[in-house]
Amino acid sequence: MPTPSSGDCSARSKCRDNTEMIPTTRAVLLLLIAAPVIAAGTWVPGLEWVALGYTLLVLALCVLDFALAGSVRRFDTSREHDTKLSLGVDNPIRVSIRNRDRRQVTIWLRDEPPDAFEIETRVLTGAIPARSTWHGTYHVRPLRRGDYAFGSLNLRWLGPLGLTVRQARIEAGGPVKVYPNLMDVRRYDLLLRRNRLQEMGLRHTRLFGEGTEFERLREYLPDDEFRRIEWKATARRNRPVTIEYQTERSQNVVAVLDAGRMMQSPVNTPGKSGGMAKLDYVINAVLLLAYVATGKGDKVGLMTFADDVTHFSSPRQGRGQFYRMLETLYAVEAEPVEPDYRLALNYLALKQRKRALVVVFTDLSGGVSMQSLVAQVSMLAKRSLPLVVTISDPDVHDAAEQRPRHSLAAYQRTAAGRLLDERQIALDIMRKQGVLTLDVPADELSTAVINRYLELKGRTLL
Repeated sequence: MPTPSSGDCSARSKCRDNTEMIPTTRAVLLLLIAAPVIAAGTWVPGLEWVALGYTLLVLALCVLDFALAGSVRRFDTSREHDTKLSLGVDNPIRVSIRNRDRRQVTIWLRDEPPDAFEIETRVLTGAIPARSTWHGTYHVRPLRRGDYAFGSLNLRWLGPLGLTVRQARIEAGGPVKVYPNLMDVRRYDLLLRRNRLQEMGLRHTRLFGEGTEFERLREYLPDDEFRRIEWKATARRNRPVTIEYQTERSQNVVAVLDAGRMMQSPVNTPGKSGGMAKLDYVINAVLLLAYVATGKGDKVGLMTFADDVTHFSSPRQGRGQFYRMLETLYAVEAEPVEPDYRLALNYLALKQRKRALVVVFTDLSGGVSMQSLVAQVSMLAKRSLPLVVTISDPDVHDAAEQRPRHSLAAYQRTAAGRLLDERQIALDIMRKQGVLTLDVPADELSTAVINRYLELKGRTLL
């Protein structure tokens, strides 16, 4: 994993004070006190001059407060974030403001993240003691991969008398890239070191005694099979010794991504206001699968296709392959065409002649293309282990279960029910042909794919 880096956006020389004076609630209330005095001047001559003098005094204090608030040059500002933000998750954006003045100051800060990002809060507020630094954090959730840029920092701070607020626009723009979800990869690495992968929803499936790759020698136990006894080691030690095996390493795993038109459709997930495209959920899952598989010593490859094969990378070992796949996945985009399963899987058969776990990520949308998928993966099952992964759409399920109140709703329910039936039939046919399938909600996709991979590896089916 690349080490997260921070970008210093300090811009003391690139900021502009706003000349507009912004009165606070306190200033407005003080000015309103003059109103009843002016009204009383109708009956008591001379009070209007008192009110005028009072108003001028308050305004003078406001001007003084504005001047005492000082220039924006009293602050040092910076914005820090990872050089590569992660797609579809909350990324922390850290903002620091140093107060170089001798007085404490209350500030309000509004950042300008890219418009395409979801943001939890727009304004950060705090109090900065004299000659101290304030740190604020907010989170953004990118919904698409690509190149973006942050804008300016908009800072407001309160005058010492509390009568006015001064503001400045600090030019702190900087580029940022949105990559597939690297946070899940970091979290997996951390939990793996702490032996707490269950917190991520992953099941431990590594079984001693299974597979054919040597693991270790140990003393014989009554429950051990006689064929597991290592007779040469038994003779050397003068007591029964059993050999243990582990699941094989250096096996082949190929992720095949459908980048056709149906993968462009967004998926709404519970608790999220915006929906990512199906392809982006798939890319996050493929990235985590590549990291886990390379960590277990397997060779991982990648193929993307729509109506033609757009990229193919032969299975390789090591973290270098993971980083190559990361850069490839960063640039993958869905195309407004129907996927050609026949062309893609025939191409894969020519390029990948050794047995492999072929994980096909696609959308089962019905029609001729789904029939082609069923036929092609059934042929693939003769010499490899295909796993077809598809995302279940909650909107389709909701439409199929709704109680129609008008003709349009009745039509939607019928269409959704038919689509679900066709989908289930296709999954059943593939299972009967020896093809493994996985149909899960979008927010469970990455965990489900890794669990299935670990299960297959633990059962030595690869």
